[in-house]
Amino acid sequence: MAEITFREALNQAMAEEMQRDENVYLMGEEVGYYNGAYKVSQGLMEKFGASRVIDTPIAELGFAGVGIGSAMVGLRPIIEMMTFNFSILALDQIINNAAKLRYMSGGQFKIPIVFRGPGGSAHMLAAQHSQCLDPWFCNVPGLIVMTPSTPYDGKGMLKTAIRDDNPVIFIESESMYGFKGEVPEEEYLIPIGVGDIKRGGSDITLVAWNKMVHVAMEAAAILEKEDIEAEVIDPRTLKPLDEQMIVTSVEKTNRCVVIEEGWPYAGVGAEIAARISALAFDSLDAPILRVSSEDLPMPYAHNLEKEVLPSVDKVVRAAKKVLYI
Repeated sequence: MAEITFREALNQAMAEEMQRDENVYLMGEEVGYYNGAYKVSQGLMEKFGASRVIDTPIAELGFAGVGIGSAMVGLRPIIEMMTFNFSILALDQIINNAAKLRYMSGGQFKIPIVFRGPGGSAHMLAAQHSQCLDPWFCNVPGLIVMTPSTPYDGKGMLKTAIRDDNPVIFIESESMYGFKGEVPEEEYLIPIGVGDIKRGGSDITLVAWNKMVHVAMEAAAILEKEDIEAEVIDPRTLKPLDEQMIVTSVEKTNRCVVIEEGWPYAGVGAEIAARISALAFDSLDAPILRVSSEDLPMPYAHNLEKEVLPSVDKVVRAAKKVLYI
């Protein structure tokens, strides 16, 4: 398998799907002539032309609506949000139209649209450009929410998202675009709602997604030096959630820490903890702990940003607390 970057894996997914299906197109700010703000769409305009790789004005509400309308009549748009912070401006279209029209039309309309781009924090982007909005979209019936953590997952999940007939929120991470990983040369798909065990273990379950998977993996490596075997679980799709994979792991380890970049109040981590409590309560030997960002706007200063975000040290300390060490 070739080792490629996360951005290259996403680029391959879009190129392959555009080649396979002429109804697939990409639209967003700077996706064409500039090759994307983070170069995820590098070379796509040159290959497919300006009619299928469409640069837009800075008007998220407008081009989200255009994309939804085109999906209703048979096209399969990929709408790039330069950052998911900007999707806030398009929430009326995403929530009231993309998420609801298939249901409200009694299935007469399919809405095969993917909204993709980076979410969460990067490096010193301050409060308005560092928000993890996963829980917002998970709260909306009709939306699928996917968030990959590796190049392999990114490519296989994005190809699946593009082929699905429902609206998909596909949240990447700006700080992961340069991460490298092995990706098969042959075609593969990763099903919606199927998670992955990133690391096996028997003593404690660490549930994490997006770039928090890498924080959890580092924490697991530190815990291993103290003879603690942590199992790292990546849901990959946040909605629908692979709850059986999580429950099975907790039933084996009897302890759990959930790690998320989002805010603590009403977060995805709270939902996962609630489901574990409902489905595997008798297997728990300790309370479920959650490691999240602090409940405040993101500071600009790098030292303060690090204090706000989940860290390897915070995860290790939470794990030891659950293990009564």
